[in-house]
Amino acid sequence: MPTESNRYISSAPVPPSSSKNAMESVKDVLGKWGKKAAEATKKAEDLAGNMWQHLKTSPNVADAAVARFAQGSKVLVEGGYEKLFRQTFQTGPEEQLQKTYACYLSTSAGPVVGTLYLSTVKLAFCSDSPLSCKVDDRTEWSYYKVVVPLRQIKAVNPSTSKVNPAEKYIQIISADNHEFWFMGFVNYDSAVKNLRGVCWPAAHS
Repeated sequence: MPTESNRYISSAPVPPSSSKNAMESVKDVLGKWGKKAAEATKKAEDLAGNMWQHLKTSPNVADAAVARFAQGSKVLVEGGYEKLFRQTFQTGPEEQLQKTYACYLSTSAGPVVGTLYLSTVKLAFCSDSPLSCKVDDRTEWSYYKVVVPLRQIKAVNPSTSKVNPAEKYIQIISADNHEFWFMGFVNYDSAVKNLRGVCWPAAHS
């Protein structure tokens, strides 16, 4: 994992795996996606397009698909995003998780696939899979994490590639001018709406 000179970025050691029957969990996820697709054709088409764009953001589409399905099974095994959020990040007793988004974070080493969490207190990102880092003559693995308190967010800027309109981004700027670029959202419009709606008042309070 690359070293970043940024106080909002950290790493977390890889805990012992608690996933059981991962394949069955993945099948359940796929089954739920299939039912939702059958219920609303237009939404299914949009979701399929966004999911394909999400997977294409990765240097390796197959690896991205495996990571996304593995994350879905992990969420089911751990009891939902709320529990996974509290296990992954330090949270206060009154803090509530608002939204979660599958996306990528742009880093100096390339896009990192993960989940973006929006709570009543902070914006947080954690990679779906651990990243490798060379330490002396050994390789260590850790999760890539970003945590920005809402009160520290100065701007939320959505943008679209002029070359390829399907490529959409959200730039987050902290009060001390650190920038974070998120991309490859499965639900981009919802992410823009909620990030602006929750973060914008905090940035101008």
